[in-house]
Amino acid sequence: MKTLRFLVVICLVFVVQAIAWAQDARVVFKIEGKGDFTITLNTKAAPKTCAHIMDLADRGFYNGLRFHRAEKKPKPFLVQVGDPDTRDAGITNDKQYRGGSGSGIAKEESGLPNEQWAVGLASIPEEKILGDSQFYILLTPAKFLDGKYTVFGKVTSGMNVIESIEKGDRIVSARVIRGS
Repeated sequence: MKTLRFLVVICLVFVVQAIAWAQDARVVFKIEGKGDFTITLNTKAAPKTCAHIMDLADRGFYNGLRFHRAEKKPKPFLVQVGDPDTRDAGITNDKQYRGGSGSGIAKEESGLPNEQWAVGLASIPEEKILGDSQFYILLTPAKFLDGKYTVFGKVTSGMNVIESIEKGDRIVSARVIRGS
């Protein structure tokens, strides 16, 4: 009987979480030559961060940016994008990509875990209280990052596109979809 109750509670938790994710906005990113992926934003857990990312996408900020980080060896870890310096220049290994839109925002304690497909606001290590336009997508769980960055969304479709992203791949467009 205890096992059945436990399973019912676990199922309810997953249903509630799925409903919460489904009610939020999404951003669809088109990657040149690879396809689309969708990030579902959790506007309840990280309202300021989500509003900031939606504003940047609405203004076309992400269009033309290149992924400057794709850590896959020795095992998959993450991909990262959001530095405007990548728009017109090639990606080099000797450059530190620390740029942003210029309108940084304070870190939010979303309480969301750094699980596989989680999307978090990247920040300069010395300035973890601020973030801006750069975000990472986790290819594998990274619990050691919990509480250090604002997790504001999750990839909900196009995981195969994320897995295929390499350093230098370009975002063609980012489109916000509001509502369920």
